[in-house]
Parts: sequence; C-alpha cells; structure tokens
Amino acid sequence: MTPAEKHHQLKVATAFGLVYVLWGGTYLAMKIAVEHIPPYVMGTLRYLVAGPLMLGYLALIGRNIRINRQDALRLLAIGGLLLSVGNMGVAWAEEYVPSGLAALIVAVVPIWVAIIEAWIIRNRRMSPLGLAGLALGIAGLLVLLWPKLTASTRIGQLELLGMGILLVASLSWSLGSVLSGRWSLSVDVFTASAWQMTFAGLINGTVAVLTSGFHKVVWTAHGTLAILYLVTCGSWIGFTAYIWLLEHVPTPKVATYAYVNPVVAVYLGWLFLSEKVDGWMLAGTVVIVTAVALVNVSKLKALRNAPRPDKPCVPAEVAGD
Repeated sequence: MTPAEKHHQLKVATAFGLVYVLWGGTYLAMKIAVEHIPPYVMGTLRYLVAGPLMLGYLALIGRNIRINRQDALRLLAIGGLLLSVGNMGVAWAEEYVPSGLAALIVAVVPIWVAIIEAWIIRNRRMSPLGLAGLALGIAGLLVLLWPKLTASTRIGQLELLGMGILLVASLSWSLGSVLSGRWSLSVDVFTASAWQMTFAGLINGTVAVLTSGFHKVVWTAHGTLAILYLVTCGSWIGFTAYIWLLEHVPTPKVATYAYVNPVVAVYLGWLFLSEKVDGWMLAGTVVIVTAVALVNVSKLKALRNAPRPDKPCVPAEVAGD
C-alpha cells in the first residue's frame, strides 16, 4: 500500500468516525439543551447561527448562494418540514423521553420514506426485502412502545406522549426527505442546506416569540455548550464529512450511518446521562436497526437499476443533523 493510499484510508476512517459519533451525539446534545432552553429557542439559535455563517463561508470561497423564487419556496418548505417540525419535534419529545429512545424511533425515517414513495406518491414499488423491513420496523416500534402502553404511572404516560411526538416528527422528516429528492434546485447541496437552516431558524424564531419561549430560557454552561455542539459538530463538521464520504466511498458503505447513529445515541445517553437500557430497549434496538438495514439495502438495489441522476443525490433526512 502506497503512502497516498494509506493517507486516503485514514481520511475515510476519520470521516466515518465523525459521522458516526458526531451525528449520534446530537440526540444527547439536544437532551441537555432542552433541560433549560425551550426547543424552539434552541432551534432558533442553532439554525440562525449555522445557516447564515455557512452561507457567508460559501460566498467567501466563490460559491453561488443566490436562489430564485422557486428555490426559496421549496427550501422554505423542506427546511420547515425537516428542521422546524421534524428536528424540533425531536427536541420537544426529549423533554419526556430519553435521548437514546428518541434516536431509535427517529431511526425508522427510511421506512416512512419508503412507504411514502411506494404507496402515496407511487413512484417506487417496495420489494419483498423492503416489505420485510417495513414489517420488522413496525414490530420494533411496538417493542419500544409496549412498556409505555402498559404503564400506569405518570412518567410512563409522559414518555408515551413523547413517543407520539417523535412519530409525528419522523413522518414530517420523511415527507421533507421525499420532497427534497423530487424537487430540483439551482444550487449545490451545501448552499441548499445552508438556506434550509436559515429558513428553519426564522420559522423557529417566530414560534419561539409567539410562545414567549425566550422568556423561559435559563442560561447554563451545559446548555450553551450543547447548542455550540449542535452547530459545529452536527450542522457543519458532521454534514461536511458526510458529503465528502459520498464523493469518495460507495453509497452502501456510507448508508451504514443509519444503523450506527442510533446505537451510538443509546450508548452516549447511558454513559453521560445514566439513561436506563433495559431488555425492551435492547430488543427494540436490534429489531429497528435490522429493519432499517433491510429497507436501505432494498432501496440501494433499486437505485443500482435506475438511471443515474444528473446531480448528486443527498438523502435529505440527514441534512442539518
């Protein structure tokens, strides 16, 4: 192996590590942040820092950041679905549920995407492998939900409410992902993501003002550091590493983030917040990760047989994580 090949392998390993750990850690960071900062205030600060600064950097290096009216409307809709309803729904739910459990429920987004594409938009039929993943994913959700459905305590009922919010958030995320894949834009993926974050920040800020969220903020060192982590590690470093991997590594390998991130999130929640990991959660983890793997493999097989797109396709469900 030549020094150049060794250097390339090191860069690939580093990029995978960044995507696996940094994105897996966003659930822990959100859990810490919402302890003292209302979700939509956190989302305002996160995306109104990450988005405009990314746009400024892109303009500085000579990228075209101008968007037309159609781009603006589409990016506003996608950013709202992904980052104002989807991502903020996760943050809101984490007021009631552990961060690891939140990550596991959100992990079924690829399954919802497959359902929307196959049965609502009807542009892609699910293969037997995809249907098996769908059935397994539903079973995994039932495994996670069952202890909450049978709980008679107030804590169990609040966790069930949080899980309901997560299901709505993941469905919104899935719809935003499908629209992102179907709508063409005149700008590259970095510029599109920066505008999505900016628009989402404005939406989140509006919600925060209307709900008097800024008056409920209790500033702490942990909360501030959590937001800084979400901006730098989630929205900038993790996303950049992901795009680099798409350009240098086969897509099936890159897609492994969908299986690894939930496991990382569960581990970090247990390690830093002493979140409970019982038999139900372990079983749900195995079932859901397997289900997502089956759905992703079926989608990758379908993509291999489809015409190659003119522009690089970035799964929107990871944008801005």
